[in-house]
Parts: sequence; structure tokens; C-alpha cells
Amino acid sequence: MSAVGSDRGASRGSRLLGGLGAIVFALALVEVTSGILQGYYTPIFTDIARNLSIHDADVNWFEAGQLMFSALSVPVLAKMGDLWGHKKVLLWATLITAVASFGVALAPNFATYLVAWTLQGAYAVWLPLEIALIYLAARSVTGDAPGLTRKAAGLLVFALEAGVIVGALSAGALVEVLPLTVVLMIPAFAVVACYFAILVLVPELPANAEGRLDVVGIAWLACSLILLMAGLSLVRIAGLGSVWTWLCLMAALLALVPFVRHELADPEPLVDIRMLVNPNMWPVQLTAGLFGVSVLGAQAPLSTFARTDPGVTGYGLGLSAGQVSIIIGAYVLSMGVGALMLPALSRWLTPRYALVVAAGLVAVGYLMFLPFHHTLGQTLTNMIVAGLGSGLLVAALPSAAAAAAASHRTGMATGLTNSIKTVGGSVASAVFGVALFQGVSEAAVAAGETAAPLAGYMTVWTLCGVTAAVCALLLAAFVPKKAFTVSAAVAEGPPPTSPA
Repeated sequence: MSAVGSDRGASRGSRLLGGLGAIVFALALVEVTSGILQGYYTPIFTDIARNLSIHDADVNWFEAGQLMFSALSVPVLAKMGDLWGHKKVLLWATLITAVASFGVALAPNFATYLVAWTLQGAYAVWLPLEIALIYLAARSVTGDAPGLTRKAAGLLVFALEAGVIVGALSAGALVEVLPLTVVLMIPAFAVVACYFAILVLVPELPANAEGRLDVVGIAWLACSLILLMAGLSLVRIAGLGSVWTWLCLMAALLALVPFVRHELADPEPLVDIRMLVNPNMWPVQLTAGLFGVSVLGAQAPLSTFARTDPGVTGYGLGLSAGQVSIIIGAYVLSMGVGALMLPALSRWLTPRYALVVAAGLVAVGYLMFLPFHHTLGQTLTNMIVAGLGSGLLVAALPSAAAAAAASHRTGMATGLTNSIKTVGGSVASAVFGVALFQGVSEAAVAAGETAAPLAGYMTVWTLCGVTAAVCALLLAAFVPKKAFTVSAAVAEGPPPTSPA
């Protein structure tokens, strides 16, 4: 009888593992689409800027708007996933992204393009919802849910980076032979296909938390982020000397006070502040915010620098859109390799030191730009080093947050990593936009000169490198030694609710 029971247990375990593998495969297809969205536009930012008759520096405001919307929508949608089911919310987010992607293709001017591009940021919640799905499913399969989630996260991020490569190479080639509107329609159709893939291939898992959506918390958070965006916009328009700039920025900070008070008092908060200040959690979330500076904020400056003609300005690489896609392809391929390295590096060094190494690689890669930015070979080397570290962090941060959270807070915890990362990227994009516009005279703008100054690019690379170095120091100094491991999860006790 015991042998029969053992065989039945093994058979059930195999079926569960097979089911989990099917979920990971389906979600990997979703991440390929996410990668297409993230890689497709970057090589053609200069073409978009020329089509809209705007300065290179103003391209950063597309990223700033989208990232700020993501920062607000991700915690809301992640919480909705915990309450109402992750697949359902994944479908909603995909539908919003599809409509916005068609808007990007058809927008007639800068303002409408900015609105459509901003709403497209709903796709940022895809990966957190997927990690939450996998983590909850893994808890019913194995006692090492953190380890299994790290492996799955690595595969998802590799799929994402594969999509980025496909998107970047496709856009770089197509923009030279097709009208820009037709080129911009292609990712919109890819998102539509992604919607049906989720609908058919991703199983419906029951929601794993009870409660309601924190509308008051959403309102306070939205108020703070809108004021922050307004303040950063005023930095570009009115400068740091304007009293209105500082009033907006101060108001954005002050709006966080009632937000935190409300979240602490609410039994079902949008953001669990107590979870956020956990010793295992806050360094991960702060790292996510600082990491957003480089992984999200530096994309547009990299593209415009590579397209700048050194024969005219004395700096830049003078590459075509197709050649820029080679740099992006090398960068995201190294990110994919970094993501796949995560399980082995975590076993060798522990998950905490894997994060430290990842942040260190990002810092080294961007600081190398300061002396070495004159040739394509130098740029490729810098981006590959930074890409290895970025891939490790993209895979490690959501899984580390999931491992540090209770089971009914996994969607919130993984969503926070993306939300805080996008806040960092949004602020960085706005700051970079200001830095790249400094030193550009009105006469130069009137004459149609759109290239940003070299000093602005040096500022971008310095900030990316320094913030990544701060991440490494934070993780090394403040994260408990056995964080994000099975032993840490056991020490914290059983989860307050059963896994889905």
C-alpha cells in the first residue's frame, strides 16, 4: 500500500510540475510580446522625433509619462490581481495596451502621441502578475517555491529579452523601407495576438486574497505622482529657479504623508507599508527604484546618442536605425544571459550576493561610458557589461520580493518592484530630458539643430553608474544574509492564507 501511495504521489507531483511548466511556457509568450514593445521603438526614436518636429531631448518625456502612468497603474492592477484573479487583470491590462499601441501608430501630433504612449505603460504589470501566478502555483508543487520562481523568472526574462531583440531588429530594418505609420502599427497587432494567447493558454487560478480596492490610497498616490510629474515638467519649462517648480515638488512629497497614514490604518491597503519596511523587503524595493534610473531612463538617450552625427557635433556614433538595433540587440541578449545565470549565481553566492553582483555590473557598465564612448566597439562593450547585471536584476527583484512577502501579498510585492522601478525611471527620464537640453541655445533650436550636448550624455551615464553602485552598497549592508531562501521563509512562519 505504501508503494502504491508513493507511486500515486509521484504521479500527482509530475502532473503538477507539468501544469506549472505549461503556465511558464504560456507566460513566456506574453513576455516575448512585452519585449517587442520595449525594444521596437528605441532604434526609431530619432525618426519619431523628426516626424513630430521635436528636439531629441523631448523624446525623454514620452518615457517619463509612460513610466509615471506605470508607477500608478502597476500597484493598482497588482492589487486587483490578488483580489479578483491574476489572469483576469492580465487580460484587462493587455486590452488597454493594445488600444494605446494603435493610438501611438495613428497619433497626429506630439500631444496625442504623448497620451497614447503614456497609456501604453499598462504592460508594465504583466511581469509582476506572471511572477505572482508562478509563485502561488509553485507553492502547491514544491517546498522551494522561491527557488522554482527564480528559475521561472529567469526564463520569462530571457523570453522578454528575445522579444526585445526581435522588436529592435525588426524596427531598424522596416523603418528604412516602410512608412513610419505602417512600422508603428506592427507592435499593436502583436499585442492583440498576445491578448488571445493569454485568453486561450493561461489557466484561470482563483484569487488568493480577500478585501477591497483601496480607492482613497489610489487617490493620494495619484495626487503625489501627478504633482511630481508637474514639478519635473516645470523644471524643463521654467527651470530650477522658478518658485512654482519647487512648490510642485514639495507638494508631491507632502501628499505622501496622508497616503502613508491612510495605508497604515487601512486593513486592506493598496501598499502594505509594514510589509514594505520589512528588512527583507525595503532594500529590494529601493534597489528597484534606483535600478529604474538606468534600465528605463537611459534608453532614449542611448538611442539618440548613437544616431548623433559626429561629423557635425564632434561626438556620437552616426549610426542608422538598423545599426542602433545591433547595439540594442547585444544589450538585451546580454540581459537574457544574465537572467538565465540567476539560479546558478544564487546557489553559488546566495540570492543576496547575486543581487549585489548584478548591481555592481550595472554600475561598472555605465561608468565605463565616461572615458569610453567614441566607437561602436566601446559602446557595445559597455552595454554588454551593464546588460548582464540588468538581466540579473530584472529576474531577481520580483522573485526576491515574492519570497519576502506573505502569500496573499505576492501580487502587491512583485507589483511594487515594477511600480517603484518605473517611478525611478520616470524621474530619471525627466531629469535626463532637462540635462540633455541644457546648453542648447534658442538660435540652435530655431535653426533646426536637434542634437543634445555631450555634457548632457555624460550626466546621464554618471547618474546611471552612481545609482547602481548605491544599490550594490545597500544590498550588501542591509539585507539579511539568508534573505529570499527557503530557510528564511520557514523562519518567518506559515503564510496567513493558503496558496491558490
